[in-house]
Amino acid sequence: MDSYKINLAEKDISESYLNISYYLNKYLGKLPEPPLHPGTKQPAGPADLSPIFPMGVIMQEVSLDEFVPIPDEVRELYKMFRPSPLMRAYRLEKELSTPAHIYYKYEGGNATGSHKLNSALAQAYYNKQEGVETIVTETGAGQWGSALSIACHYFGLKCKVFMVRISYDQKPYRKVIMKMYGSDVHSSPSIQTEYGRKVLQENPDTPGSLGIAISEALELAVQDEKTKYALGSVLNHVLLHQTIIGQEAKKQMEMAGEYPDTVIGCCGGGSNFAGIAFPFIADTLSGARKNTRFIGVEPASCPSLTKGEYKYDFGDTACMTPLLKMKTLGSDFIPSKIHAGGLRYHGMAPLVSFLHEEKFIEARAYEQLEVFEAGVKFARTEGIIPAPESSHAIKAAIDEAMVCKETGESKVILFNLSGNGMLDLQGYDDFLSGKLKN
Repeated sequence: MDSYKINLAEKDISESYLNISYYLNKYLGKLPEPPLHPGTKQPAGPADLSPIFPMGVIMQEVSLDEFVPIPDEVRELYKMFRPSPLMRAYRLEKELSTPAHIYYKYEGGNATGSHKLNSALAQAYYNKQEGVETIVTETGAGQWGSALSIACHYFGLKCKVFMVRISYDQKPYRKVIMKMYGSDVHSSPSIQTEYGRKVLQENPDTPGSLGIAISEALELAVQDEKTKYALGSVLNHVLLHQTIIGQEAKKQMEMAGEYPDTVIGCCGGGSNFAGIAFPFIADTLSGARKNTRFIGVEPASCPSLTKGEYKYDFGDTACMTPLLKMKTLGSDFIPSKIHAGGLRYHGMAPLVSFLHEEKFIEARAYEQLEVFEAGVKFARTEGIIPAPESSHAIKAAIDEAMVCKETGESKVILFNLSGNGMLDLQGYDDFLSGKLKN
C-alpha cells in the first residue's frame, strides 16, 4: 500500500486485550517470578493487592487467558481516538537515503497526546465498577497524570496526582491540563504526605523521582477504603491494556503488505514498548514468525535494562509496594534531570525484564543530546514534534535504517511514536539554543 497513512475503521477496534503471559506459559513453559509480599516475602495474592487496586484489575494482573475482554463502556470511549493511524515515514526514509521501510504507530493524536489513555480509561472503569470514589497516582512527565485525569472525569471519580518535581517545574502546562480535567496536582515530594515531608526534610533540593511519587500516592491509597491507586506502567495489567496498539499495528502492516523485521519502543516502565511489541512477540513465541528483532530504548541516565540488576526490588522509594522481580537500578535511585521525564524510573516491567533475560528483546541506551537531535530530524521530515520519550525510539529507528543503508538491505522497521511533544518545547528550545546537556 503506497500511502503515508494506513487507517483502520472503527469496527476494527479490538474487542480484547492480548495477554503475553498466555504465550509465555504455553510456548515457553515458564513465567516471570511472582510479586512477593513485602513483609512475608511469600508470593502476593489477590487479597494482598486489594487495599491498593480494585479486584477487576487484580484479576487481569494474574490472568493467563489468551485474550481479556475490553468492557463495552471502555470500547465506546476508545472510539474517540482509536484506531490510531500507522504512518509510513517516506520523507524520513528519503532524508536518510535508506532502503529501509520505516513505519510508526502514532499514539499522540488523542486528547492527552500519548498512549497512556489506553490504560487510564480501563483502570478508571474498573475502579468505578467497585465503588471507588478517588484514585491517587504518580506521574513523571505528566502524560499519565493527564490521561488518568480525564479518564476519572469521564467516570465521575476524583483524581489526585503526585507529579515528579523536576517535571512539575519543566513542564508547567501538563499540570494545567490535569487541573482543567478536575484533578488535584502536587509537586512530589510534597507536604501532603508523611513520606513526602520526610524526603523534603532530608533533601530540600531533590528533583524527585517516580519512586518517591509512587510512595506518596500509595500512602494515601491505603488510608481510605474508597481510595485506590492506579499505575501508568510496569505491572502486567497496564501492559495488557496497551496491547491494543500492537494488535492494530498488525492489521495495518498486513494492509501495507509487510511485516516488521524490527519493532522498537522507548522504555521507562515498559508500557508503550509492550503495547507495540507484545502482539508481535506472541507471533515469535508461537512460531508464526521468526527472526523479528525487538529493541527497547532507554535513556543513558536511567539505564535499567542495559545496566540494571535482575532481582527482586520495591517499585517505590519508601518500600511499600510488593517486591517485583525486574531489572532495577535500586528503588532509591534518583535519575538525572532529563527532559524525558516519563522514562525516569528505576526499574523495568517484570514482563519486559523477563523477556530481556530470556533474550527475546534487545536493549539500547542513548544520551539526551542525540535523542533530541533525532526528534528534530523527525519533526523536520515528518512534521510531527515527538515527545522526548518517543524520540528515543526514533533515534534507534534511524540507526537501524542507517545500517540498512550500509548493507543495502531493505528491512521493515516499526516503532511506536507514543506521544507528541507539543508540551515539551522547553526541552527543544534548550536543545536548539545549545543549552541542553547530556
